[in-house]
Amino acid sequence: MKLYIAEKPSLGRAIADALPKPHKKHDGYIEVANGDCVSWCIGHLLEQAEPDDYSEQYKKWRFDDLPIVPEQWQLKAKSKTRKQLTVLKKLIKQAEQLVHAGDPDREGQLLVDEVIEQVKLSQAKKHSIQRLLISDLNVSAVKKALASMRTNRDFIPLSVSALARSRADWLFGMNLTRAYTLAGQKAGFGNVLSVGRVQTPILGLVVNRDNEIANFIAKPFYEVFAHLHTQEQQSFTAKWQPSKACEPYQDEEGRILHRGLAENVAARVTDQPGEVTALEQKQKKQQAPLPYNLSALQIDAAKAFTMPAQKVLDICQVLYERHKLITYPRSDNRYLPKDHHQEAASIIKAIATNGGQSEANCNAAESSRRSKCFNDAKVAAHHAIIPTAKQLKSATLNSDEGKVYGLICRHYLIQFYPDYVFNETKVAVTIAGGLFKANAKQDVELGFKVLMGRSELKDQQTLPPLVKGEQLHCSHGEIIDKMTTPPAHFTDATLLSAMTGISRYVKNPDIKKILKETDGLGTEATRAGILELLFRRRFLQRQGKSILATQTGKALIGVLPEGLASPDLTAKWEASLGDIAEQRMSYQQFLTPLLSDLSHFIDQAGQCNSQVFAQLPKTPQKRRFKSKAKPKSA
Repeated sequence: MKLYIAEKPSLGRAIADALPKPHKKHDGYIEVANGDCVSWCIGHLLEQAEPDDYSEQYKKWRFDDLPIVPEQWQLKAKSKTRKQLTVLKKLIKQAEQLVHAGDPDREGQLLVDEVIEQVKLSQAKKHSIQRLLISDLNVSAVKKALASMRTNRDFIPLSVSALARSRADWLFGMNLTRAYTLAGQKAGFGNVLSVGRVQTPILGLVVNRDNEIANFIAKPFYEVFAHLHTQEQQSFTAKWQPSKACEPYQDEEGRILHRGLAENVAARVTDQPGEVTALEQKQKKQQAPLPYNLSALQIDAAKAFTMPAQKVLDICQVLYERHKLITYPRSDNRYLPKDHHQEAASIIKAIATNGGQSEANCNAAESSRRSKCFNDAKVAAHHAIIPTAKQLKSATLNSDEGKVYGLICRHYLIQFYPDYVFNETKVAVTIAGGLFKANAKQDVELGFKVLMGRSELKDQQTLPPLVKGEQLHCSHGEIIDKMTTPPAHFTDATLLSAMTGISRYVKNPDIKKILKETDGLGTEATRAGILELLFRRRFLQRQGKSILATQTGKALIGVLPEGLASPDLTAKWEASLGDIAEQRMSYQQFLTPLLSDLSHFIDQAGQCNSQVFAQLPKTPQKRRFKSKAKPKSA
């Protein structure tokens, strides 16, 4: 008997649909016509043991017990899914051949591997395990995946990487949460103060932004524009570009802070001749943006619909599992395999049938067109999130499902539209020795922008025909009074963008380089959950669309060492975890320095100024901090 072990029941049912019929449904598994069986996990069936599972003494939180470092790591069955674990273990023992069908990512690999490890198998049976990688739940896609299975041995490094991450998050989350909660108790604050490798730097981002806004002092600055006319009385405006001699009157962003200087420039150019001293005219093309990965989809859904990241992920899971209208949603990739292009026509037809985009938009797509997204070299464990060829019959999508499905369809459909073509003109005009510049864009062919909108052009002026050396007349100089503005509070869209592009917030060039090469803070699968965790633990709060830190969140960041409140630590970890997955680093090489860092951070927690917690509002919370095998607790 061959046993397929899926990550979730929905995936198990999809695999069974592609196997011989008739089927017999049993409690926790499906038996197919040839005697093979399909069973499933229900997410993680196992979780990291709690400290008091290792020793009774850890039931009471004491600083002297820290750090708690298990000598022999233990997993325990989750109480809600213990029955399914029993079913799986029995089937694993009976099976002659095992097929690992976890989701195609680091967590999916570990999730099934750790269940198989609960059963003592022979080395021969372990070596024969196959790996089934599925990203589309429709029958044709599953059959295709079944025909191209690999050996599970190829994915051992990925599993070790996930295991290292899971244990490291437990060590840091469990120990540092206890350390800072105990520090808060010294000041009479009774709530749990959780600390994690990913959640804490995210909180640090928000706290830093809030502080920057609170401490911001607005300053006036000035811009000077020349109102110019050609000999044919065609007009346009050009903006003054301060020379190096003006630097003493500018801020670090080059803005003029001295109104007298602006007035002098405006007066000097009024009723003066000007000359076009430089002219650059180019026709440019812009290709369609790539199909979505999860973070890009969450960012666009937040901008378009003010939809929180977790809600977008939940909707995607429904579209993937229940409706089978999209491919695997927790993807970090924005490219597609080349052979996927063969399905373009049928997917576009499904988009029209399902109302993902209008029939007119679908008919205008050229399915033979091959955009840059079709690139085997760029596809890793997953490919981009795209619609499937499934056509809805009776079931309909609710409003929010339709919105998210529509975004995914649009970003797929534009791959089959022409480039956006525009003319770009840049002109430099010299007036009374001063340099003024103007830019303009003019549509030539809208291409994919027909579906995307062109808001970036709405406020831009057009320029008359110009030639280098042409003489112009400046009727007057105009001063525009402006005030510096603070950065905006984070929103769902901008905070997700900051998490994916976290290198922008790091000064250390070595750390910046690492973060540019990784996916940023968290992963596609965990970012939404970590944000929700920070709200649930009352470290973050919403005010309309804005996300702000609470007093508790600010107090915690205020006492934490820089190494915990910044992205540096997670950057080092992610680089190391990537090295483990690529077999450039061992598990032990990762863990040894990590334990040294942990001891140092615990010492700092013992010496922190805990009085900052004394005046914080107290809200009912469960005192005990539960670790999770999934990186929600990160």
